[in-house]
Amino acid sequence: MKSNYNSALAALFLTCITFISCSSDGDNKTTEGTIDEPVETVDELTVANVRSYMVDANATDETVALFYNLFHLSKTQFLVGQQDAFNGFYNNDAGDSDMKKATGNDPALLGSDFMFITDDQNNEQPDNWFYQQEILITDDVKEAYSKGMVNIFSWHLREPFEGESFYTSDMTDYQKYNAFPSLLPGGLNHDYYKAKLDKVASVLSNLKDNNDKLIPVIFRPFHEFDGNWFWWGSAYCTPAQYQQVWQFTVEYLRDTKQVHNVIYAYSPDNSYTTESQYLNRYPGDAYVDILGMDNYGDFNNQGTAGAVTANAKLKMISDLAKEKVKIAAMTETGFQINSSNSPIDHFFSDYIYSAMTSNDVELAFVMFWANSQDGYYVPPAGQTDTQDFVTFANKAGSVLQNDIPDMYTLPQ
Repeated sequence: MKSNYNSALAALFLTCITFISCSSDGDNKTTEGTIDEPVETVDELTVANVRSYMVDANATDETVALFYNLFHLSKTQFLVGQQDAFNGFYNNDAGDSDMKKATGNDPALLGSDFMFITDDQNNEQPDNWFYQQEILITDDVKEAYSKGMVNIFSWHLREPFEGESFYTSDMTDYQKYNAFPSLLPGGLNHDYYKAKLDKVASVLSNLKDNNDKLIPVIFRPFHEFDGNWFWWGSAYCTPAQYQQVWQFTVEYLRDTKQVHNVIYAYSPDNSYTTESQYLNRYPGDAYVDILGMDNYGDFNNQGTAGAVTANAKLKMISDLAKEKVKIAAMTETGFQINSSNSPIDHFFSDYIYSAMTSNDVELAFVMFWANSQDGYYVPPAGQTDTQDFVTFANKAGSVLQNDIPDMYTLPQ
């Protein structure tokens, strides 16, 4: 779990398996010592059959191409991304993204959030701060798309009773134990939730490029649900309730609102070590395109042991995705450097990269959390760990914006 997201956003405007470290040049994905042979896919994803594996068989051509290209890219490389990259800067240093300041290139993946967009206080008036954030966020998405980047949205949806916070530490017991079930059809806040989905649908349906084509996005609602810091956490709803709300969300956006530019990502935190645990709240193959995992804990100054643990979990997800013909990814990670935390030697070039690539793991992307005035997850230029990140970014498996292939066209 990333720390103090509310305050960070406000500052913006707020795992034993054998571990084989990659060689110092990072160009080889070493497989010696692997305890499992690579899992064969049930079927080969092709241009002809790709829609049959997607949540939305009626997705736009560009969205279908994104799914196909992410799936095939993951066999050899992964996109490097960051949340709020165009507007989250260390020490409020505006201008280019901090990743570009360090490497000369923007990330290949831009993370955004629907939180401010769906806030109760967004009245869609030009002088409204929340509406101004909506415009800023959607403009960033369009800029990223124009650069060939991939866009992904999380949703720190505020609880439906007071609409003030998404953290259970800010909620009463009644709110904590009733908020998520109340979203279900017939629930106290079902209509409220539909109104929020209406807003999401409106934004997604108006995300268009200069040729009036819809911009594809990855959407990962109700993330880190295995923890209890969010009101959609496992302590506050049953597996069936979680699955029902997820399924309703997909069906409402796709079928009722006719939103067809979305790839859906399932992204718990890092508590899982087996497939059965990971799938405990899984809403079904028909409702999920990407199998993800957020993982901060295994990289929280845990050294090689933490990277081994993370790699084992990522291999589990990667093998499961191969079996299901889905995409696998590390949907959030990082270690925040701030007044309390100093940089970790070889954090990016060894620990993150090895976790992402050892033991035949196939992941489409990794996303680091947002930089803020008070700390960073991706070092900008001039930091003691900047070169470590540059080394990571220059490895054969890493893809930044300058090297991203065409993600929005299917091969002929």
